[in-house]
Amino acid sequence: MSRKVQRVHYDLDPKNIKKLPPEELKAILRGADELIGSGGRSLLVKILKGSRAQDVLRLHLDQCPVYGYFHQLSADEVLARIDRAILDGYLRVVYDERLPVLVFTDAGWEIEKETFANELLAGFDELLTTKQPPYDMSYLKDRNRTLIWCLLDKIEASGNPKYLPLLEAWEQLDYKKVKLRIEEVMREIKAAG
Repeated sequence: MSRKVQRVHYDLDPKNIKKLPPEELKAILRGADELIGSGGRSLLVKILKGSRAQDVLRLHLDQCPVYGYFHQLSADEVLARIDRAILDGYLRVVYDERLPVLVFTDAGWEIEKETFANELLAGFDELLTTKQPPYDMSYLKDRNRTLIWCLLDKIEASGNPKYLPLLEAWEQLDYKKVKLRIEEVMREIKAAG
Protein backbone atom coordinates (compact mmCIF):
# COMPACT_ATOMS: atom_id res chain seq x y z
CA MET A 1 0.00 0.00 0.00
CA SER A 2 1.46 3.36 -0.99
CA ARG A 3 1.50 6.26 1.39
CA LYS A 4 0.02 9.57 0.30
CA VAL A 5 2.67 12.27 -0.05
CA GLN A 6 1.84 15.58 1.63
CA ARG A 7 2.90 18.21 -0.92
CA VAL A 8 4.29 21.54 0.19
CA HIS A 9 1.77 24.25 -0.71
CA TYR A 10 2.78 27.50 -2.39
CA ASP A 11 0.96 30.65 -3.53
CA LEU A 12 2.06 32.90 -6.37
CA ASP A 13 1.93 36.62 -5.62
CA PRO A 14 3.50 39.05 -8.09
CA LYS A 15 2.43 41.96 -5.82
CA ASN A 16 1.80 44.91 -8.14
CA ILE A 17 4.27 43.85 -10.85
CA LYS A 18 2.43 43.74 -14.17
CA LYS A 19 5.37 43.11 -16.52
CA LEU A 20 9.05 42.34 -16.07
CA PRO A 21 11.72 44.33 -17.91
CA PRO A 22 13.52 42.01 -20.39
CA GLU A 23 16.85 42.17 -18.52
CA GLU A 24 15.20 41.18 -15.23
CA LEU A 25 13.41 38.28 -16.92
CA LYS A 26 16.71 37.09 -18.44
CA ALA A 27 18.38 37.26 -15.02
CA ILE A 28 15.58 35.25 -13.40
CA LEU A 29 15.71 32.60 -16.13
CA ARG A 30 19.52 32.43 -15.97
CA GLY A 31 19.39 31.91 -12.21
CA ALA A 32 16.65 29.31 -12.60
CA ASP A 33 18.80 27.36 -15.06
CA GLU A 34 21.11 26.43 -12.18
CA LEU A 35 18.34 24.57 -10.34
CA ILE A 36 15.83 23.42 -12.97
CA GLY A 37 14.03 20.32 -11.75
CA SER A 38 15.88 20.32 -8.43
CA GLY A 39 15.15 23.62 -6.66
CA GLY A 40 12.29 25.99 -6.16
CA ARG A 41 11.39 29.62 -5.75
CA SER A 42 13.05 30.07 -2.35
CA LEU A 43 16.41 28.84 -3.57
CA LEU A 44 16.16 31.04 -6.66
CA VAL A 45 15.50 34.04 -4.42
CA LYS A 46 18.71 33.23 -2.53
CA ILE A 47 20.72 33.09 -5.77
CA LEU A 48 19.31 36.36 -7.09
CA LYS A 49 19.73 38.12 -3.72
CA GLY A 50 23.33 36.93 -3.36
CA SER A 51 22.73 34.96 -0.19
CA ARG A 52 25.64 33.33 1.62
CA ALA A 53 23.31 30.62 2.95
CA GLN A 54 24.84 27.19 3.46
CA ASP A 55 22.78 25.50 0.72
CA VAL A 56 23.78 28.16 -1.82
CA LEU A 57 27.48 27.78 -1.04
CA ARG A 58 27.37 23.97 -0.80
CA LEU A 59 25.80 23.75 -4.26
CA HIS A 60 28.22 26.39 -5.63
CA LEU A 61 25.27 28.55 -6.68
CA ASP A 62 27.34 31.61 -5.76
CA GLN A 63 29.18 30.91 -9.04
CA CYS A 64 26.04 31.63 -11.09
CA PRO A 65 26.53 34.65 -13.39
CA VAL A 66 23.41 36.35 -11.95
CA TYR A 67 24.26 35.65 -8.30
CA GLY A 68 23.34 38.82 -6.40
CA TYR A 69 21.61 40.43 -9.40
CA PHE A 70 18.80 41.73 -7.17
CA HIS A 71 20.94 42.36 -4.06
CA GLN A 72 19.32 45.78 -3.56
CA LEU A 73 15.79 44.33 -3.34
CA SER A 74 14.10 42.58 -0.44
CA ALA A 75 13.50 38.83 -0.66
CA ASP A 76 9.76 39.50 -1.06
CA GLU A 77 10.40 41.83 -3.99
CA VAL A 78 12.59 39.21 -5.69
CA LEU A 79 9.98 36.50 -5.07
CA ALA A 80 7.31 38.73 -6.61
CA ARG A 81 9.41 38.99 -9.78
CA ILE A 82 9.90 35.23 -9.91
CA ASP A 83 6.15 34.75 -9.44
CA ARG A 84 5.51 37.22 -12.29
CA ALA A 85 7.79 35.14 -14.54
CA ILE A 86 5.81 32.02 -13.59
CA LEU A 87 2.44 33.69 -14.18
CA ASP A 88 3.65 35.07 -17.52
CA GLY A 89 4.48 31.53 -18.66
CA TYR A 90 8.30 31.49 -18.64
CA LEU A 91 8.68 29.10 -15.71
CA ARG A 92 6.44 26.41 -14.27
CA VAL A 93 6.25 24.84 -10.86
CA VAL A 94 6.06 21.05 -10.75
CA TYR A 95 6.33 18.65 -7.84
CA ASP A 96 9.31 16.42 -7.19
CA GLU A 97 7.74 14.09 -4.64
CA ARG A 98 6.46 16.59 -2.09
CA LEU A 99 8.51 19.68 -3.01
CA PRO A 100 7.66 22.26 -5.69
CA VAL A 101 10.53 22.78 -8.14
CA LEU A 102 10.98 25.05 -11.14
CA VAL A 103 11.12 23.99 -14.78
CA PHE A 104 11.27 26.03 -17.97
CA THR A 105 8.32 26.43 -20.28
CA ASP A 106 9.14 26.44 -24.00
CA ALA A 107 8.99 30.25 -24.02
CA GLY A 108 11.32 30.48 -21.02
CA TRP A 109 13.79 28.01 -22.50
CA GLU A 110 13.95 29.96 -25.78
CA ILE A 111 15.05 33.08 -23.90
CA GLU A 112 17.45 31.21 -21.60
CA LYS A 113 18.97 29.27 -24.50
CA GLU A 114 19.89 32.54 -26.25
CA THR A 115 21.21 34.09 -23.04
CA PHE A 116 23.32 31.05 -22.17
CA ALA A 117 24.63 30.65 -25.74
CA ASN A 118 25.73 34.31 -25.71
CA GLU A 119 27.43 33.69 -22.36
CA LEU A 120 29.27 30.66 -23.77
CA LEU A 121 30.33 32.65 -26.85
CA ALA A 122 31.68 35.43 -24.62
CA GLY A 123 33.54 32.66 -22.76
CA PHE A 124 35.10 31.59 -26.07
CA ASP A 125 36.35 35.14 -26.58
CA GLU A 126 37.80 35.22 -23.08
CA LEU A 127 39.43 31.81 -23.56
CA LEU A 128 41.12 33.02 -26.73
CA THR A 129 42.59 36.06 -24.98
CA THR A 130 43.63 34.42 -21.70
CA LYS A 131 44.70 30.85 -22.56
CA GLN A 132 47.03 29.15 -24.98
CA PRO A 133 46.41 25.85 -26.78
CA PRO A 134 45.60 23.13 -26.02
CA TYR A 135 42.13 24.33 -25.11
CA ASP A 136 40.05 22.32 -22.67
CA MET A 137 36.54 22.23 -24.14
CA SER A 138 35.26 19.37 -21.99
CA TYR A 139 32.84 21.71 -20.19
CA LEU A 140 30.70 21.69 -23.35
CA LYS A 141 30.23 17.93 -23.46
CA ASP A 142 26.83 16.66 -22.27
CA ARG A 143 25.22 20.10 -22.44
CA ASN A 144 21.68 20.48 -23.71
CA ARG A 145 21.75 19.77 -27.44
CA THR A 146 19.53 22.71 -28.44
CA LEU A 147 21.85 25.02 -26.48
CA ILE A 148 24.85 23.62 -28.36
CA TRP A 149 23.11 24.05 -31.73
CA CYS A 150 22.33 27.66 -30.80
CA LEU A 151 25.98 28.30 -29.85
CA LEU A 152 27.24 26.72 -33.07
CA ASP A 153 24.75 28.78 -35.11
CA LYS A 154 26.11 31.94 -33.48
CA ILE A 155 29.70 30.96 -34.25
CA GLU A 156 28.78 30.13 -37.84
CA ALA A 157 26.91 33.43 -38.25
CA SER A 158 29.95 35.34 -36.97
CA GLY A 159 32.09 33.82 -39.73
CA ASN A 160 35.08 34.61 -37.53
CA PRO A 161 38.10 32.32 -38.10
CA LYS A 162 39.44 33.10 -34.60
CA TYR A 163 37.06 30.40 -33.31
CA LEU A 164 38.60 27.63 -35.45
CA PRO A 165 41.18 26.48 -32.84
CA LEU A 166 38.44 26.16 -30.22
CA LEU A 167 36.17 24.30 -32.61
CA GLU A 168 39.01 21.91 -33.52
CA ALA A 169 39.66 21.19 -29.84
CA TRP A 170 35.95 20.76 -29.14
CA GLU A 171 35.47 18.44 -32.12
CA GLN A 172 38.01 15.98 -30.67
CA LEU A 173 35.92 15.14 -27.62
CA ASP A 174 32.23 15.43 -28.37
CA TYR A 175 29.64 12.99 -29.71
CA LYS A 176 29.22 12.15 -33.39
CA LYS A 177 26.25 14.44 -34.12
CA VAL A 178 27.95 17.38 -32.44
CA LYS A 179 31.24 16.60 -34.25
CA LEU A 180 29.43 16.65 -37.59
CA ARG A 181 27.87 20.04 -36.83
CA ILE A 182 31.23 21.43 -35.66
CA GLU A 183 32.86 20.24 -38.90
CA GLU A 184 30.08 21.91 -40.87
CA VAL A 185 30.61 25.20 -39.03
CA MET A 186 34.37 25.03 -39.60
CA ARG A 187 33.85 24.44 -43.33
CA GLU A 188 31.49 27.45 -43.52
CA ILE A 189 33.95 29.71 -41.70
CA LYS A 190 36.85 28.57 -43.89
CA ALA A 191 34.78 29.07 -47.06
CA ALA A 192 33.79 32.58 -45.97
CA GLY A 193 37.43 33.48 -45.21
